[in-house]
Amino acid sequence: MKPCVKRVAAIHDLSGFGRASLTVVMPILSTMGIQVCPLPTAVLSTHSKFPDYHFVDLTEHMPGIIRHWKDLGLKFDAIYSGFLGSHRQIAIVSDFIEYFRHDDLLVVVDPVLGDNGALYGPLAPDMIAEMRALIKTADVITPNLTEAALLLDRPYNPRVTVSEMKDWIGILAQQGPKIVIVTSVPELEQPRKTSVIAYNRNDDRFWKVVCEYLPANYPGTGDAFASVVVGSLLQGDSLPIALDRAVQFISLGVRATFGYSYDANEGILLERVLDNLRSSVQICSYELLD
Repeated sequence: MKPCVKRVAAIHDLSGFGRASLTVVMPILSTMGIQVCPLPTAVLSTHSKFPDYHFVDLTEHMPGIIRHWKDLGLKFDAIYSGFLGSHRQIAIVSDFIEYFRHDDLLVVVDPVLGDNGALYGPLAPDMIAEMRALIKTADVITPNLTEAALLLDRPYNPRVTVSEMKDWIGILAQQGPKIVIVTSVPELEQPRKTSVIAYNRNDDRFWKVVCEYLPANYPGTGDAFASVVVGSLLQGDSLPIALDRAVQFISLGVRATFGYSYDANEGILLERVLDNLRSSVQICSYELLD
């Protein structure tokens, strides 16, 4: 029987404190009218920006969860993966995608590897090679600048030009994904801004959305951005509209949080801005790149 609402299998970690991973993915997609079926890859007491966090690898438990879902005959409109707790989980996720794939399935891989030129704390270098294999199975990937460099085995360059980034994105698209979205791209002529650049291989077009800058760094914004993109694409939005909605939502969340005396590691005040995801498309700022 066809589900009454769109259904997403969300393969992410669960952090007990700090708005990141599943505690961001689930409220965003639920607010957008999409059922989220979480497949946890790890449980953490907090996300990895906090010191001395407790980490539980769920690799051994994932096959049992998946087996039960197979027995139930579940079907998904999208599979959306994020942080994976060990390199062994790549094969599990790849098999999951292969088993549940159908003609209308949307596969989104957020290749969570690192930021600011470095790997995230819990990850070993062998995750990079495994992630290169996983992105070949995806329709959409959403790396940040650091992750794009790691996937391509290029030096991290915080002053990469738009032309160079288009070359990077084109190479990533040749690996398999139809859509490549790279976040945290510098705006060299506007140093207080960054941008998101995306490429759709189906129509051979590049898009860019510029992001306003505030001097704050909130963990979990990458998870929130990718989640809004997933929800928007499932709702039928075009790629540039999905980018615009995601950028606007993150910008609103950062601005809603920035004025408070607040530990940035807790993430943006998601609860204050979720209702904006129910709004119709606002004035858009995307541009088509030559």
